Amino acid sequence: MKTVDLFYRNAIKNGMMKTLNGYKNTIVITNRKLAGNQLLPQLQKILRLHPQALILRETDLPDEEYEMLAKETMRMCEKENVLCFLHSRIAMAHKIGCRYIHLPLMLLTKTMSLDAAHPNANLLQHGFERISVSCHSMEDVKAAVAWGATQIVLGTVFATESKKGVEGRGLGFVREICNACPVPVYAIGGITPDNLPSVLEAGAEGGCMMSGFMKL
Repeated sequence: MKTVDLFYRNAIKNGMMKTLNGYKNTIVITNRKLAGNQLLPQLQKILRLHPQALILRETDLPDEEYEMLAKETMRMCEKENVLCFLHSRIAMAHKIGCRYIHLPLMLLTKTMSLDAAHPNANLLQHGFERISVSCHSMEDVKAAVAWGATQIVLGTVFATESKKGVEGRGLGFVREICNACPVPVYAIGGITPDNLPSVLEAGAEGGCMMSGFMKL
């Protein structure tokens, strides 16, 4: 308990928790390597901050390991009333009862282009409450919405260490997309508690953070 209390005191001291619900507009993107391969203990701390949602990335894990991790992550998220999205694994999400999925745009279009009777295409049409899709342009956003996306993860907004050499598109880009997009938009790329208010003012529903959460 003392360790947890110290974590929250440090979070407040460092400006990472401006209010008790300071993360209500954020989505956690996991990366166990940034968490020193101690992902579940890290998630326990993060989820107590009550972000809006979590996307379980870990795309390099074999299916069996990912499924075990997904089940435990879903359990932890449910306890804290945080939405849990699986990343890309459509059939697995259906198998373990996850109603939220995040997809790269290419996977969404490829799957939805299949025959409607194909299991994965049918699942995307009828099996999920929310379909989150990564986009990087207005054309991407239009395609994603046309194929059934219910929310957009839009990047790269600001320069970030995870994508060295990629220049951020800036708040004007966020504003342009949000003005035209009929579904909620979440900015990604260099998002921090300090710049999140400006992202919200540009029209985004919220922001996604990886390093900021994994290194708390």
